[in-house]
Amino acid sequence: MTYTALKHLHALTVVITLALFLLRSFWMLLDSPRLQARWLKIAPHINDTLLLTAAIALLVVGSLNPLEQPWIMAKIIGLLAYIGLGTVALKRGKTKTIRVQAMIAALGVFAYIVAVAVTKQVIPL
Repeated sequence: MTYTALKHLHALTVVITLALFLLRSFWMLLDSPRLQARWLKIAPHINDTLLLTAAIALLVVGSLNPLEQPWIMAKIIGLLAYIGLGTVALKRGKTKTIRVQAMIAALGVFAYIVAVAVTKQVIPL
């Protein structure tokens, strides 16, 4: 697969990740039983696996080393923060207030990751 095709696949899976997070967050806010749907427990994992696979393939095909590219390392660290905040927002938050705060923080980190990807700068301006 070409670098361009991998980049488009990666971008598509990023959009799907955001859409699924927003949907699950909305249903969490409503205390909807839809949040327990089987497909919603499977689809995000499939999409995130594709996203990560495309990201690793981009590194390989583009001969990019995260240790030599600070913006890539920033995205990886941001991803870990997003995952942690996302699990608090959707599962582990003990109160709705904590879940909402984690959701807002996760969306902020998500925006940071996208800004870093677009600008290729650790501190995107």
